[in-house]
Amino acid sequence: MGKVITRWTERVLDDRAALVRLAGLTVLALGDLHLLHRPARLADWALALAGLALCLAGARLPLAATAALPGLLVVGDLIGTNVGVPLKAMLAVTLFELALRGRGRRVAFGAGTAGFLLTAHAMSSHAMSVPAAEVPPTLYRLSILLGVPLLLGAYVRLTRENARQARERAASLTLAARTAERTAIARELHDLVAHHVSSMVLRVGVARHVLPDADPRLTQVLDDLHASAGTALADLRRLVTVLRDPARAGEGPFCSPADQAALPDALEQAAARARATGLSVHCAIGPQVARLDAVRALTVLRLAQEGLANAAQHAGRHACARMTVKVEDDVVRLEIADDGGAARPGTRRAPGAGHGLAGMAERAGLLGGRFEAGPSGRGWRLYAELPPPPTPQPLPQAVAQPAGRGAA
Repeated sequence: MGKVITRWTERVLDDRAALVRLAGLTVLALGDLHLLHRPARLADWALALAGLALCLAGARLPLAATAALPGLLVVGDLIGTNVGVPLKAMLAVTLFELALRGRGRRVAFGAGTAGFLLTAHAMSSHAMSVPAAEVPPTLYRLSILLGVPLLLGAYVRLTRENARQARERAASLTLAARTAERTAIARELHDLVAHHVSSMVLRVGVARHVLPDADPRLTQVLDDLHASAGTALADLRRLVTVLRDPARAGEGPFCSPADQAALPDALEQAAARARATGLSVHCAIGPQVARLDAVRALTVLRLAQEGLANAAQHAGRHACARMTVKVEDDVVRLEIADDGGAARPGTRRAPGAGHGLAGMAERAGLLGGRFEAGPSGRGWRLYAELPPPPTPQPLPQAVAQPAGRGAA
């Protein structure tokens, strides 16, 4: 219920709803004039309607409306009308609009003009001379009429600006987290590629050694391939050095790129580290997980580590968590759910909060996968789904079958 009230309040006070807001207040003012004050003279109605028009104009020109409305009070004093209370209410509305949407000199000028004209109105009400005994009450009424709407408008404006800045900061931090995660992914992928290129260099070197009497053309090709692969490997190593985060330099890869069968053991090690913090972790790892490709294996491990760390940090000591990793129809599914443990109410992470979650979503998204994280009962549930890698495109015929070796 509170969220609904807050949402409707934000809509009513939105700048785009100013005309609608003032139109509703105008209807209320008309009801007040017709049912309560009941102006008897045409001059009273003329001043009241002029005040309503200025109040509506405050949706677009709050400064002009704020400066003009007190003038109607002075005019009313000169011609002896009886609509001072409705006009003061309209002035309070325009002062609020001015403080809500203006700032600095505009607000100061509008408030100063209104204060000067209201002082003239107070003096005219006492035949241009305010008795000494009436000075404090008069100043008090003026301060209430001017100060309350100005303070309310300024408070709402500052609250909205703070909320907007908080949203911008959160978006900036999320973007920074996603960028950092992409850099980490790039570093890990370069580690994988460097490993495979190193293997290629080694095998080409072996081929050169075991074929010393080969055709010179083949030897030239092997020499060129060895040199190119060596240069590529050196470039990759330099790039990995540039990408490596000094704060995480000691971590190294979490599973060997050459042996994806080590993934189940690496997942068990991640669970063991979480258990060391007091979190009870039950693992269910499918047999096909050991046959995942290197990229998805590394992604699954990173997601599992971050998810278990999240559970250990936020579920509280002695909480229970269950991690399930399985492969169905070549789609990897990872789920980590905890029961909340002894965490105090209100200490759980809010949906969408935390930059670790943004990084996990980024990892899954880069592989075309799906990532979800949010409350589940008293605890928290993390779920990721990674599709199979795209099918490699077949080599062109000229590459797949060299010229001069056609079918028999």
